[in-house]
Amino acid sequence: MVPILSLWLPILLSAVFVFIVSSIIHMVLPYHRTDWAKLPSEDGVMDALRPFNIPPGDYHMPHAGGLEETKSPEFQEKVKKGPVALMTVLPNGMPGMTKSLILWFVYSIVVSIFAAYIAGRALEPGEHYLTVFRFAGATAFIAYTVAGWQASIWYHRPWSTTIKNTFDGLVYALFTAGTFGWLWPS
Repeated sequence: MVPILSLWLPILLSAVFVFIVSSIIHMVLPYHRTDWAKLPSEDGVMDALRPFNIPPGDYHMPHAGGLEETKSPEFQEKVKKGPVALMTVLPNGMPGMTKSLILWFVYSIVVSIFAAYIAGRALEPGEHYLTVFRFAGATAFIAYTVAGWQASIWYHRPWSTTIKNTFDGLVYALFTAGTFGWLWPS
């Protein structure tokens, strides 16, 4: 068993590597540019919604108050008539990246802490690089990707986006695994 505090360097360094790699993936590589589509008649839809002053949050429309309401003919007609939408409303203005980047880095540290915990409980000091790589990498892969699959299952996010995010998570997991394998205590 390896104490988690002795893994502070691979925890922090792997988070730094993931932060850098994710920045390159999202700022330089073009494959995420198609994750979101432009709404037809975007200006008209924005003009139509603006008077409602919708507060930031997640919305579903039409929205039923409960299971019984979903069975009513009125609600079923609304669904049939459409549009049916899941919508996240953000605060007005240009979204700031600073808070999101800080939270992403903290999240990457948390993922690395879990990787350190799992590998540290399963392995001894001086373990072979590939053994450490396997434990840390599998843990990081699960943390970076698997929970995201639910968005395609339940919220109809395109599977193409989920597959791209899964690929990103695999890259992050490989960097995490490599860092832990490299810096594993002897």
